[in-house]
Amino acid sequence: MRVLLVVPRISGGGARLCPNLGIVTLAALIPDHIDVAVCDENVERLDFDRDCDLVGITAMTPSALRAYEISKAFREREKTTVLGGFHPSLMPEEAIRHCDSVVIGEAEGIWPRLLEDFAAGRLQRFYKRETFPDLKGLPVPRRDLLRRGAYRLPNTIETGRGCPFACNFCSVTTFYGRKYRFRPVDEVVSEVATLRGKLMFIVDDNVIGSPAHTMELFRALAPYNKRWIGQASLNLARDPELLDLAVRSGCVGLFMGFESLSPESLAEAGKTQNVVKHYEEDIKRIRDRGISIHGAFIFGFDHDDEGIFDRTIDFVRRNKLDSASFSTLTPFPGTPTFSRLESEGRLLTRDWSRYGGAVFTPRLMSREALDAGCRRAWRECYSLRSVLGRLAVRKRYWYIHALLNLGYRLSLH
Repeated sequence: MRVLLVVPRISGGGARLCPNLGIVTLAALIPDHIDVAVCDENVERLDFDRDCDLVGITAMTPSALRAYEISKAFREREKTTVLGGFHPSLMPEEAIRHCDSVVIGEAEGIWPRLLEDFAAGRLQRFYKRETFPDLKGLPVPRRDLLRRGAYRLPNTIETGRGCPFACNFCSVTTFYGRKYRFRPVDEVVSEVATLRGKLMFIVDDNVIGSPAHTMELFRALAPYNKRWIGQASLNLARDPELLDLAVRSGCVGLFMGFESLSPESLAEAGKTQNVVKHYEEDIKRIRDRGISIHGAFIFGFDHDDEGIFDRTIDFVRRNKLDSASFSTLTPFPGTPTFSRLESEGRLLTRDWSRYGGAVFTPRLMSREALDAGCRRAWRECYSLRSVLGRLAVRKRYWYIHALLNLGYRLSLH
């Protein structure tokens, strides 16, 4: 049997920053006697005439239509296709119209049975676990299947899944659950030891979600002398011991969701862990320890007027954030935001390829103004003057920030 696993292309340059960890973890779940290959359309051409029996395709909402196109092309060549990932899991009845089978939720415990059923000619339309899988004993991802040299941050690693926060625009809790599940720390550091090079990206949605576990993890990472970037909530700044341990463990940068400068918008989003009046103090505490900050912001909440764009751009400049990203509020299927906007008749389209821009009617501005304001924030933040100004500030591992800023700047063009 030959299995091909595919990551569909998605617009923008972010997909080239680091590889899709899920697809190579899935590859590692496939028994050794089965031939497996991986193709990431974001960095290489997909050969539809490739010799394979079964094609597995992962999809997020913005890449869902491309995933359906890929599935159709392979089915026309009499190949069997399976769809999985966030979007097919949240919209399985839609997804099954475009493939032979849908994996709903996390694949651990499902793939071996699916492969057995396929080999025996009894493939089912849907595969779903009734409980979330234990993360103990996960195989080491098949990074050897990725195209070498294709990513700016090739080393990705996962230490846990899930999130207890209830941000209503986020599909993480719907997919992974509202309780943290962790890999055993000894298994994480054993995998870290196999990674080439100094730098790695911890892909957890919030690496400090459980302080007691995080402290154990950070202490275990420290002797490996790695440097890492991850994602964390702003309350890290209010825990000096955890912050110091993060530095000792090798943390050099964090992606942090500020989301909004409006307390009303944060309340609307259910982002209770963010306190706007503490933002600047939080930033200073983190950066004083040499950790760089990538700030993420969302525009289009019901309390946002057109002044939110200038206020956010000014905030990024005034605090000299090392990098930043901006998006319009995106109502992903399965989230409370999607359900609310749909019930209010404010969703404008289900063309999933457009779910990177404004796809609903805002309260206090036009949809066109929302899109235009978001684009302006990107342009002003990544103007050559702005990029050089940020890079001119003395910082550890400046080349990481140069790659990130220049990568974003190139993607805008």
